[in-house]
Amino acid sequence: MEWLTSQNPVLLAFLAGLFTWACTALGAAIVFFFKRISRRLLDTMMGFAAGVMIAASFWSLLAPAIEYAEADYGSLAWLPVAIGFLVGGFSLRLIDAIVPHLHLGKNKSEAEGLHPKSLSKTMLLFLAITIHNFPEGLAVGVTFGALASSGHSSSSALVAALGLAIGIGLQNIPEGAALSIPIRAEGKSRKSAFFWGAMSAIVEPIGAVLGAALVMWMLAIIPYALAFAAGAMIFVVVEELIPESQTNGNTDIATMGLMIGFVIMMVMDVALG
Repeated sequence: MEWLTSQNPVLLAFLAGLFTWACTALGAAIVFFFKRISRRLLDTMMGFAAGVMIAASFWSLLAPAIEYAEADYGSLAWLPVAIGFLVGGFSLRLIDAIVPHLHLGKNKSEAEGLHPKSLSKTMLLFLAITIHNFPEGLAVGVTFGALASSGHSSSSALVAALGLAIGIGLQNIPEGAALSIPIRAEGKSRKSAFFWGAMSAIVEPIGAVLGAALVMWMLAIIPYALAFAAGAMIFVVVEELIPESQTNGNTDIATMGLMIGFVIMMVMDVALG
């Protein structure tokens, strides 16, 4: 632990981003063993991912954001957190409206964004997951970058940041499978499906480095940055993960998956933090 606390937060954020990316690749590797996967299992996994992200948004991002804000804003500590949260959600909505992509489970004719018909279904699926992976990398980055703030560089804060990275890594496994399996089912080769599934999370180490560097450069934005990441993650959950897990007749099992994911992430964050 002493070795970790002595390292540059940006380096730690990069390593954590690589870990979450590797978890996505692990999930995408399922395509080497199966061409199709049970819809019931996939919906459960998507629900689990949603639960992890909801819990992480509060315990790992919003709660610390309020704690950081109290020093400068006092009784108005909620203000920067509310602003950051809303900006995070609206930013993802703007990206959704601009970047062409295809929601998982939808037909090509239902693709969204500007000029989606100019891209293949594989690329549209890839862009959809990539859009939603960036705020996860950003969330990891800002938690590690916040370690540079005076008074918050304790080992408990580092363990909490590591817990967030582990939680996001866990929920990245089903996301990797959710992309590679449909691509394989479309007739693409296993290697191609794995490649697109794994590369959809390449933005996570990039987002982690950017998030850590930004908050270290401007420590005053820590509450805004943490809340921004939380807002973006909640947008992904409500816009993508929950609807997708609930539209195939597996509502009960998907909901239980969400609750289990939420509890696991909550326990990890509270116990490790």
